[in-house]
Amino acid sequence: MKFGEFMVRLKKELPHVFLLAGEERYYIDRALEAIFAQLFPAGGARDGLTKLTGTVDGDKLIGLIETVPFFAPQNVIVVEDATLFRAAKKKEADGGSEEDGADEAGAEDVEAGSAEGKTRKSAKSSADKKLERLQAELAALPEFSYVIFVMGEKPDKRKKLTKTVEKAGLVLEAEPVRAWNINDWLQPKLQRMNRDLDRDAYEYFVNAVSMMQEISLSYLDQEFDKLALFSNNRRITKKELIAVFARLPEVSIFALMDAVSEKDARKALALLTRQLADGTYFTVLLVLLARHVRQLYQIRLLQAEGVRGKALAKPLGLHPFIAEKLGKAAARFQDAQLRRALIDIADADYALKTGRGGNELLEHIVIGLCA
Repeated sequence: MKFGEFMVRLKKELPHVFLLAGEERYYIDRALEAIFAQLFPAGGARDGLTKLTGTVDGDKLIGLIETVPFFAPQNVIVVEDATLFRAAKKKEADGGSEEDGADEAGAEDVEAGSAEGKTRKSAKSSADKKLERLQAELAALPEFSYVIFVMGEKPDKRKKLTKTVEKAGLVLEAEPVRAWNINDWLQPKLQRMNRDLDRDAYEYFVNAVSMMQEISLSYLDQEFDKLALFSNNRRITKKELIAVFARLPEVSIFALMDAVSEKDARKALALLTRQLADGTYFTVLLVLLARHVRQLYQIRLLQAEGVRGKALAKPLGLHPFIAEKLGKAAARFQDAQLRRALIDIADADYALKTGRGGNELLEHIVIGLCA
């Protein structure tokens, strides 16, 4: 389940087993904090907390679970980087792959009756039995034990162990946040702050986030907390957001991209000169220019197939507001012009990195796009 649903369920119930999995560490950390707040309501020392990492022996874990706590009210076991829930690598056998790689690494074909074959079969049988014992334990944990599995990737939902945790506890799917679904984070954050964004501030924020190569929710969280500390106004303004995000090169560049979209050569060249004077490295400018041109070209292809407006958001992974805005901008360009720009960007990248060209190459690209 997604973070919001997970937190709602957690307020209603505190199961004894959790799986926190996915690429967005921000959500995993917030979920851990919420779980610990219930398990250790007094705060301070977390007596009875045991941390394990990586591959954990099933029987050892069962032993920890069943150990009656003496100096704490409960056992709390956290398994970081849990490998038990990872998808098994499929192995080729007689020209075909395994039918189901969900539960174990899979049995290799071995020569019947050989010593090696018997050893492998015995080892696999032992591993299967350990896994079955662990599954049974997690399905009915003792009242004094809690187990929290954490992993930085998607779990294999086909695994019996994953299904056991889903049935007996709570599973968080911490999917990474992108520009198109940033509202999933933004709206709950603003509610907790008792703040909102005015229209111009929201437009600026969405534009800023769309320019970020990687969205760090931890960074955004900290910056919005600073805004709440330094301003008593319930409504956050564009001016306040600019003060926060303008120092990020990839964010401050979006004014340049807007000028290119508008085919305003004079404004675009002035902004490019300012970026270079401020010390923005040419590779940052090239990467963002390439992405912008590629998005415009992809939109042109989608529009040729009849995709318009906010409907462009899903295939491009963009926020609907940004997709609609880029859709209008794409109408100002020709396909050949955008293809030429992508080639020029690739050539400029090579020339600049090998010392065979200077900033005039960037100016040439901008002029070509604004022509």
